[in-house]
Amino acid sequence: MQFIKDQDNHKIVVLPEIIFKNKHNIDWHAVEQYLKKYVGEFVTIAETNDIVYIGKEFPDEYKGSKYTRRLKGTNAKVKANAAQAIMEMLEIATEKIFHENKKDKHSFMAGNGWYYYKTWFAIPTCENERKTDLYHIYSARLLVNCTAHGKLYLYDLLDIKKEASNPLKNYTIL
Repeated sequence: MQFIKDQDNHKIVVLPEIIFKNKHNIDWHAVEQYLKKYVGEFVTIAETNDIVYIGKEFPDEYKGSKYTRRLKGTNAKVKANAAQAIMEMLEIATEKIFHENKKDKHSFMAGNGWYYYKTWFAIPTCENERKTDLYHIYSARLLVNCTAHGKLYLYDLLDIKKEASNPLKNYTIL
């Protein structure tokens, strides 16, 4: 993966291609299968030195969370394709925020609460099924649970938001 920086000096992961193309009917099972290759891996977040693991629950939660089920059209396509850069998005994550766990059903996996990290990524635009040299930039929140033993696990990608009305062009690769 390549990285760029925006005008606010945020590091952005540049996705090389669109691998999940259909925005009207995302094959979430295929996205889940794609993410399973990361299970057992871990990433150190550069800003905080937090080590975040990819647990076996992550692929299923990514494809089947309440947030994912509400996504439609382009936003669903964006989340599906963000899967290919999930490790890099963790690496560049910033703005760590803590939240207490408030749901009993999560008390085992999030005994020490939840962390949200902000991240950025860019997705290539396509015209007539062909990739252009334009990229749309998105921000999102990575949701990480903290177990009773203090181990961090990636749980989901939330709050995806298109950052600029004009697509990024002529960027500098880091």
